[in-house]
Amino acid sequence: MSTTAEDNPLLKDFDFPPFDTIDANHVRPGIRALLKKLESELVELERTVEPTWPKLVEPLEKITDRLTVVWGAVNHLKSVKDSPELRSAIEEVQPEKVEFELKLGQSKPLYNAFKHIKEFSDWERLSNARKRIVESQIKEAILNGVSLEDDKRDQFNKIQQELARLSQKFEENVLDATKKFEKLIIDKKEIEGLPATALGLAAQTAVSKGHENATAENGPWVITLDGPSFMSVMQHARNRALREEVYRAYVSRASSGDLDNTAIIDQILKLKLEKAKLLGYSNYAEVSMATKMATVDKATELLEKLRSASWDAAVQDMEDLKQFCQTQGAPEANDLSHWDVNFWSERLRESKYEINEGMGGERWLSFDGDEGEEDIGGWGVGERKSERKVAVCGGGVWGGNNGKEELRPYFSLPKVMDGLFNLAKILFGIVIEPADGLAPVWNKDVKFYCVKDSSGNPIAYFYFDPFSRPSEKRGGAWMDEVVSRSRVFSPDGTSPRLPVAHMVCNQMPPVGDKPSLMTFREVETVFHEFGHALQHMLTKQDEGLVAGIRGIEWDAVELPSQFMENWCYHRDTLMSIAKHYETGESLPEDIYRKLLAARTFRAGSLSLRQLRFACVDLELHSKYVPGGPESIYDVDQRVSKITQLIPPLPEDRFLCSFSHIFAGGYAAGYYSYKWAEVLSADAFSAFEDAGLNDEKAVKETGHRFRETILALGGGKAPLEVFVEFRGREPSPEALLRHNGLLPVPASA
Repeated sequence: MSTTAEDNPLLKDFDFPPFDTIDANHVRPGIRALLKKLESELVELERTVEPTWPKLVEPLEKITDRLTVVWGAVNHLKSVKDSPELRSAIEEVQPEKVEFELKLGQSKPLYNAFKHIKEFSDWERLSNARKRIVESQIKEAILNGVSLEDDKRDQFNKIQQELARLSQKFEENVLDATKKFEKLIIDKKEIEGLPATALGLAAQTAVSKGHENATAENGPWVITLDGPSFMSVMQHARNRALREEVYRAYVSRASSGDLDNTAIIDQILKLKLEKAKLLGYSNYAEVSMATKMATVDKATELLEKLRSASWDAAVQDMEDLKQFCQTQGAPEANDLSHWDVNFWSERLRESKYEINEGMGGERWLSFDGDEGEEDIGGWGVGERKSERKVAVCGGGVWGGNNGKEELRPYFSLPKVMDGLFNLAKILFGIVIEPADGLAPVWNKDVKFYCVKDSSGNPIAYFYFDPFSRPSEKRGGAWMDEVVSRSRVFSPDGTSPRLPVAHMVCNQMPPVGDKPSLMTFREVETVFHEFGHALQHMLTKQDEGLVAGIRGIEWDAVELPSQFMENWCYHRDTLMSIAKHYETGESLPEDIYRKLLAARTFRAGSLSLRQLRFACVDLELHSKYVPGGPESIYDVDQRVSKITQLIPPLPEDRFLCSFSHIFAGGYAAGYYSYKWAEVLSADAFSAFEDAGLNDEKAVKETGHRFRETILALGGGKAPLEVFVEFRGREPSPEALLRHNGLLPVPASA
């Protein structure tokens, strides 16, 4: 295929990516031609570079931006419209892209020019944002190996390529191992308790596996290890043997035969330690923290503080569960195992709060983020850090008595989006309007929106792809950038290029003439992703390298997303979106109160679960010795003694599917969830202090949030930004209070 711009959409200039015309055939020639062009631009820049903004930073931004936008478009299609052809094309050109990024990241002339700017007398006259850019480029270059001698640099580059290859292999093994497990069920008694949506999903899966007459009512049904299927069995299947079988399969995925990730993990940890030593650090956790808000000690200290605050509550949770099981005459009451906890927790929740659906169940966190994997793109010099994580701790459907689902009808997608956009108008003074047809899309269900300021001027755009398409779209929910705000790419030489975002979810599509009806958990997920998108879109930062979510430390980037989730529990906001799709009636007040009460249900247990993941991640990247006396599984068992009430099974191999740290950007960074949760809860408490029912105070606080947290991007250190908004440094008190882990002071 020709590599000219005339017939390859990846090589054309565009305002919005031509998602409707890009296909797998364009990837190899398009990316190769682009890399060749960017390489010659890099050579020219190195030849002519001067330590000034127009002769260094602007041309550098042009090179990195073009690669980010084009590679971002191709990678996005792989997530939402996957095919074997697209996958193999990306796989083939990825090493060439990594090689170019290393060249860029290790450019001595650019590094020296940045150092010159920092040491030069004009340094003090630079804006905050420009200082942050210079400092982060110097730091990124050092972390990319720029200061290494030739033989050490070669070794470093080999490690980087090998880590890219191993991560990809790890992820493929998880995917293939997850796909491999299928359980065909013919007898309805075996899946008693599953709600209608889960039965529908299991029948739909059976049809796709060749049982063409399968129905939700009569089966047959196929259970898989995909998030929604796995979670529905754990939470609702009365058949204890089925729960045990599915649980054991889930925690041992990718740990045997051809798909065993054990050796890959050891190799990844060994290479990361080698890389850290080459860069002069004593372990990989220190490398990870070099670009974050926290230090290893600070992160450890926070995790311990949260662990000790959660432990007694978790012990009480387990006590309550045992007592409840006894009242229900459950034979396992005195010997609850892993496959019993979620099931009986759901029954206890139903009896306690009488809500039959949509709470997102146990806020079950699937180990590898099947149900709630989330991408947020962030970029350093020549390195696209695509971070993968669980969107707000998982998700899932839970049905209640007899599998009824009584909350869904109150949350129809159109109503939820109207309420969300109205909230954004109140808090941040913006107007969001449909702009379908303005930009090409990859599927007919994708919506396109324009964000306008209070005067009606466009300030940003975003795509929204809400529905599940299991055959071509990966699970979970995520936000990513399409293009960022930038002065350098000004269309008219005066106003900056406007930011564009993706928001992707995976909820049930409309059925017949019914709109898409959402679980409460899915409502929270939409609010979460919209929070990320707001930080990208409402930035007032014109320096492209630190605009929006770019350049923000990764343990701070979850602040706006987790902050937005709090509004789902705010009475006026919730009542504005919770309208029955047929009758238009509002959610009954007593159900709202129960929803609120259920928010802190088993908070101690859920907190400990996250802390296990965060602690084992830090331990493996700071203290573990690959090939030493302890295995990775010994480390997990040791950490679990102080973070789990029921010790993991001896054969638990969850690390083999822990994609966040072995195939995503979360190595020695999983603590970020808790770190950012402290920030977001404390930020929301500013609205509580001002008075949530005082519209004027809410608007004023919202304006301040917009002008600081959302506007400043990566142009100012996140701690300074937080203090500017909150008037003080963050405290974990609000998080513990919201989770019911702190006594609420009696009101005067």
